[in-house]
Amino acid sequence: MIRKVDLKLRLIVILALIGFSIFYVFPLEKNVNLGLDLKGGMYVLLKADTSSVPFDKRGAAISGTIEKIRNRVDDYGVKEVSMQVQGKDSILVQVPGVVDRTIVDKLREVGKLEFKLLEESPEKLRDAREGNVPAGYELKDFRDITILVHKQPALTGADLTESHTGVDSLGLPAVDLWLGSEGRKKFSKVTQDNVGRQLAILLDDKVISAPSISEPILGGQAKITGNFSSDDAKAMVSVLNSGALPVPLSVEEERSVGPLLGSDSIERGIKSIVLGAAAVVIFMLIYYLLGGIIAVVCIVLDLLFIIAGLHLLRGTLTLPGIAGMILTLGMAVDANVLIFERIREELRAKKPLSIAIKNGFDKAKRTIFDANITTLIAAVFLFIFGTGPIRGFATTLSLGIVASIFTAVFVGRTIFSYLLDFKLKEFPMLKIFHSSNINFVKLRNICIILSLVVVCAGMVRFYSRIDNIYGIDFKGGQILEYKLTPAPDIEGVRTILAENNYADVTIQEFKDIEGGVIIKSKADIVDKVSRILKDKFEKVQDLKVTTVGPAVGKILKRKAYLAVFLSLLGILFYVGIRFKHFDFALAAVIALFHDVVISLGFLAFFGYEINLLIITALLTIAGYSINDTIVIYDRIREISPRFHKLSLKEIVNLALNSTLSRTIVTSFTTIMVVAAMFWLGGRALRGFSFTLLVGFLAGTYSSIYIASPLVLLFRKTHLHVR
Repeated sequence: MIRKVDLKLRLIVILALIGFSIFYVFPLEKNVNLGLDLKGGMYVLLKADTSSVPFDKRGAAISGTIEKIRNRVDDYGVKEVSMQVQGKDSILVQVPGVVDRTIVDKLREVGKLEFKLLEESPEKLRDAREGNVPAGYELKDFRDITILVHKQPALTGADLTESHTGVDSLGLPAVDLWLGSEGRKKFSKVTQDNVGRQLAILLDDKVISAPSISEPILGGQAKITGNFSSDDAKAMVSVLNSGALPVPLSVEEERSVGPLLGSDSIERGIKSIVLGAAAVVIFMLIYYLLGGIIAVVCIVLDLLFIIAGLHLLRGTLTLPGIAGMILTLGMAVDANVLIFERIREELRAKKPLSIAIKNGFDKAKRTIFDANITTLIAAVFLFIFGTGPIRGFATTLSLGIVASIFTAVFVGRTIFSYLLDFKLKEFPMLKIFHSSNINFVKLRNICIILSLVVVCAGMVRFYSRIDNIYGIDFKGGQILEYKLTPAPDIEGVRTILAENNYADVTIQEFKDIEGGVIIKSKADIVDKVSRILKDKFEKVQDLKVTTVGPAVGKILKRKAYLAVFLSLLGILFYVGIRFKHFDFALAAVIALFHDVVISLGFLAFFGYEINLLIITALLTIAGYSINDTIVIYDRIREISPRFHKLSLKEIVNLALNSTLSRTIVTSFTTIMVVAAMFWLGGRALRGFSFTLLVGFLAGTYSSIYIASPLVLLFRKTHLHVR
C-alpha cells in the first residue's frame, strides 16, 4: 500500500507532530489562553471623535489616547490588558479577569479638570434659570439643583502636578491635589479673594464637588470632597493623573462577563464536549469496530492539534470556540465515514483487503477535500467579518477542518498500512443500512412544494416579528445579567424596577443559575439598576453586561449579511469551478439558501433572537450542507461516465442510494454532538445549537430532495467531466 521508506517517514512526521503538540498544549491551564467570555473580563470598543483634530495629526492623537487609557487601567492593578486600534478611529480595550464598570466609565472621560467660582447673586441665578443666562456664565446641574458658575475657569488640570486618594475630616473618601508653581499662585489668589464663596470643581464639564472657601489656601494643596465612594475616588485619581485625553471617546460596544458566569460556561462546555465525544466514540466503536478505534484515534488527535494550533497562533479559546471544537468532533467523523464506506464498497466488489483500503482512501480523498474546503470558505468569511468570540469560533473551526483532513487522510492511511504489514486479514463492520433502491427522484415535486410551503411560512413568521427578531448585536441596546440572593420572584424584580421608573425594560429569568435575572433595555441603565438591586437584595453578583450602540449594531448587521452573501458566493464559484458546471453550483447554493431560510423561520417560530452567534450558526449550516451535497455530486460525477446508457434521473438515484449510508451515519453523529451542546451548553449556546439542529436536519434533507432534483431541473444531459 505504501512503501516501507515512505511509511517510516510518515510515522516520524506523525510522532513529531504529536510530540510537538503535547509540548505546546500541556499544562492546559498555562498554554490555553481563555477568552473573556470564559475567564471573565471586559471587552470595550471606544469611538474616538477626531473631527476637531487635523487630518495629519489624527494618528498621533489616537496613539496618545491609547497611552493615557493604558495609564488609567494600570492604576487598577490589572495585568495583560490588550489595546488595539480598529479601523480608523476606534480603540478596542480588553481587560481580562476584572469586571468593574467604573473602569469603563473612566476610560471614556476626557479628564478635563476645571475650578470655577459659583455666582452668589440670586437675581442672576433667577434670570439664568428663566433662560436669560448672563454673559460669561453657564448653568450646571449639581445634586438635583441648578447652579450658576463663571464660564472662565480659575484653574485647570494643566495646573495640577499629581493627585492621590485620601479622606476628609469625617474619614470619608476624598481626592488630594498638588499644584505646580503657577497653579499654587492662581489657587492662592482665588482663595484669598473669595473667602466664603463656593468653588465648583468640574470633571469633564460635570460638577463633582462645590466646597466653600473657608480660608485662603496658600500651600498649593487642595482636597476634593463629595458624596462618592472609595472606588469613585480611585477612578477620579486615575483620570486626573493620566491627564486629559487628546480626543473625546464614546463607548460603542461593551461586553463584560463575571467570573461566575465564565466558570459556569467552561463547566458546561466541557460537559458538552465529553457527552458529545462519548456518544460519537461509542457509536463508531460499535458500528465500525476496528475502523471505530482508528476514527477515535483521529478524533483525539484532532482535539490535540486544534489546541496546539490555538497556542501556536496565539489564539484564544472562547465559548463559541468550544462550540467549534464540539462541532469539529461531529464533522471530523465524516471524513472517516467516507473512507470506511468506500472501503466497504470495494470489499463488496470482492477486492482484496489491501486494494480495497487503497481504493477507499483514493476515492474518498477528493470528496473529503472538496467538502471541507467549502466549509473552510464559510469559516474564512466568519473570521473576516466576525468580532471577538466569533473569530474564536472561526479559528477553531478552521483548525478543526485542517486537522480532520490530515488525520483522516494521512494518519488513518498510515495506521491501515501498518495493520496490513501486521497481516490484517479482514476489516469487519456492522451493516445496519443495507443496499437501498429508493426512487428519491420520484418525490422531487412533492418535496419542492413542501419546502416552498415551509420556507414561506417561516418568512411570514420572520417578518411578523421583524421588530423583535434581532438581538442587541444588530439593533443596539443593553442586556444585564445578575445573580440575586435570595433568589427573586421575577414579578417582584419587575415591580421594584417599575417603582424606580424602569417599567419599559424586559425582564426574564436566567434558568442556568439560581437567582439569575436578565434585564434588557434600549438605553444604558446598568449603573442605576445595579444600585437599585443592591438596595433591595442581600447580594448582587454581576454575571454579564452587554452594551451595543445603535451605530455599531447597524455595522454588525451589515457585516453579518455581507458574510452570509460572500460565503454563498464563494461556495457557488468553488463548486462551479470544481465540477465545471455552474448549474450544479447554482442548485447547491439554492439548497443552502433553503436551509438558511428554514433555520431562520424556525428561530422566529420558537422565539429566538438573531445575534452574531446565530449568524455563525447559519454560516456553519451552509458549510455543512454543501459538504453533504458535494458528496452526492461527487458520486454523480464518478458514476456518470460508467453508466452513460442510464438516464440522468437514474444516475442521480443511483448516486443518492450509494451514499445514503454515509449520509445517515454522518448526520446521526453530528446531530448527537449538537444535541449534547443544546442540552448541556447552557443559555449562551442554546440559540446557536438550536439553529444548528434545525439547519443540519434541513441540510440532510435538502442535499437529497432539493439539491439533486434541482440538477435534473437545470440539466437534461449527462455530465462530461473527469
